[in-house]
Amino acid sequence: MYRVIGSGNSRARRVLWMMEELGLSYDHLPAPPRSEDVVALNPAGKVPVLIIDDVPITDSTAILTFLADRHGALTYPAGTIDRAQQDSLTQFLLDEFDSALWMAARHSFVLPEALRQSAIKDSLKWEFERSQKILVGRMAEGPFLMGAEMTVPDIILTHCGDWAETARFPITQPALADYLDRMRARPAYRRAQAA
Repeated sequence: MYRVIGSGNSRARRVLWMMEELGLSYDHLPAPPRSEDVVALNPAGKVPVLIIDDVPITDSTAILTFLADRHGALTYPAGTIDRAQQDSLTQFLLDEFDSALWMAARHSFVLPEALRQSAIKDSLKWEFERSQKILVGRMAEGPFLMGAEMTVPDIILTHCGDWAETARFPITQPALADYLDRMRARPAYRRAQAA
């Protein structure tokens, strides 16, 4: 049995969605970041945390990769060219999408008010728009980022798309908007959102 710790409006949603896609049984504790329950397992206070065999695993991408490898789904086998391309796409999304959104969040509500720089959001939105153009050029033919098979980067990108809309970072590429609509229609995505 797995236990997922983290509120559903955080990166924990990625893990909840992965659990639903894989059809796994799990318990969910929707604890917010820096809460007692979270700090006891991750001194940084960040979510999500996955508990398996009484061992906490932190960082959403590490958790997704672990689950994909462990269950042999939503991933290509380690050591293959396809896996290298999958990992490259994952890293691109973390560097270009997730990091811009996280920086905007930090300057909106995470950092102490005296340290926030609201003007940084303009440059972050510019970078986010540029990154969308690059991503669309990397998208394969097919319903998913890499083609016919859903993989870990699909979960990360869709979560970033949701986060972008909440943060008012426009999705400017029609191909990306269409992709996000398809992903959001998945039953497992909807179940994870309900959690």
